[in-house]
Amino acid sequence: RVQLVESGGGSVQAGGSLRLSCAADGPPSSRYYMAWFRQASGKEREGVAAVDSDGPTSYADSVKGRFTVSKDNAKTTLYLQMNSLKPEDTAMYYCAAGPLFPPRSGGWYLDRPDMIEERDWGQGTQVIVSS
Repeated sequence: RVQLVESGGGSVQAGGSLRLSCAADGPPSSRYYMAWFRQASGKEREGVAAVDSDGPTSYADSVKGRFTVSKDNAKTTLYLQMNSLKPEDTAMYYCAAGPLFPPRSGGWYLDRPDMIEERDWGQGTQVIVSS
């Protein structure tokens, strides 16, 4: 298991940008995914973006073209660059990581926000976008 610590959340006006970071204390496995999920008040948790250990990325349709997920392999740190933010992006953002079992991709795990087994979670960081 790995420990994940998010940072970078805050308040911003619509159209603005934020960059979230998630520091892991090590790789979850030799092959792994790292992902961002979010949960708005009164709504179910949803996948935002994921990156596989060998590079491929996946995005929710609602953030494509606005958000960019990346990772620093040397530091096992996950990033989420969020541009053109909208009020509907307001949510608690959580970092998650787990082993990746081919042929599954990070996108497969992104589509399963409620999966508990073999997945570690961070404590979350709040993002508020005002209109």
